[in-house]
Amino acid sequence: MSTNRLKALSALGQSVWYDYIRRDLVDGGGLARLIAEDGLSGMTSNPTIFEKAIAGSELYDADIRGAGPGQAAPQVYEALAIRDVRAAADVFRGVFDARGGDDGFVSIEVGPGLARDTAGTIAEARHLWRECGRPNVMVKIPGTAEGVPAIRQCLAEGIHINVTLLFSVPRYREVMEAYQAALEERVKAGKPVDTLRSVASFFVSRVDTNVDKKLDALTQKGDSRARALRSKIAVANARVAYEAFEETFAAPRWKALEARGARRQRPLWASTSTKDPSLPDLYYVEALVAPDSVDTMPPETFEAYRDHGDPKVRIRDGRDEAAADFHALRDLGLSIDQVAVELENEGVKKFSDSFDSLMKTIGEKRRAMRVA
Repeated sequence: MSTNRLKALSALGQSVWYDYIRRDLVDGGGLARLIAEDGLSGMTSNPTIFEKAIAGSELYDADIRGAGPGQAAPQVYEALAIRDVRAAADVFRGVFDARGGDDGFVSIEVGPGLARDTAGTIAEARHLWRECGRPNVMVKIPGTAEGVPAIRQCLAEGIHINVTLLFSVPRYREVMEAYQAALEERVKAGKPVDTLRSVASFFVSRVDTNVDKKLDALTQKGDSRARALRSKIAVANARVAYEAFEETFAAPRWKALEARGARRQRPLWASTSTKDPSLPDLYYVEALVAPDSVDTMPPETFEAYRDHGDPKVRIRDGRDEAAADFHALRDLGLSIDQVAVELENEGVKKFSDSFDSLMKTIGEKRRAMRVA
């Protein structure tokens, strides 16, 4: 295939963002090359990504040492993260301008300890937005029950929001409701809506990781129906979510906002790398190619798609099968709603554990440098 496969996704209406950040990539010219050669149009980060970047290299040691005595580890980390996000946003600024503010974003996440704290999330989102000081930064807020009102408030204030840790379609509908309500609030207050952007990050492969364990247990108990559903539920869940997206942003309520210049809150497919070695490496990416969407890929998935991706819109394939798969899952006594609760709790814990590990590493480095 002579055409760059990643750029072909963009031609189909799907933006590709990088689920990775590290200082040498941003400062060393690598990020600029990905933008120029592969059409990369955004970047996301989270506590786990920063833990690997900061704890797994010496790139940040000079800044950790330069923070001086008296600085707590969270303060040191925040300064490191904001510095990298600002620098990456500057590299992406040309994309942001060329695409009218639809792409070119870099995301930074509120602290994982705030996932159940509405007021704390709002305060930190405001702080990160102000400190990053770039129009092409998005603040990531988890789509927990407590996060939804924070998402609405921050959007109403004009902060670009990347809603993260979404696993269920009902919660996704709540997020789309919050987005529209925030825009309506801005219209009522006489504020512009044409420059505000948001994405809703719907996690994919983790759904199969959870469900397939349950299906395998049923198979081992002799239930032959379970095997047929293996590795199907995550894609089905995402396709139903996309159907909800299309329905919501074609309704009269949305059309009234669109007439004022509002842009749709695009779904972002997260966790699209394949965890099950029995599946093709691009299993989730290929299934979820969709117009007006984003796929955030880690480096290995990004490189795999450049090498052997097959860009074609497939998001609407098998919608009837998706409904049948969910019905079959219920017949087995498994609840996708319960799975979503488990995955949300697991996701919050995973990011919290990464954050705690990073704070420990920064503390140890500072003690070794004799600046703590």
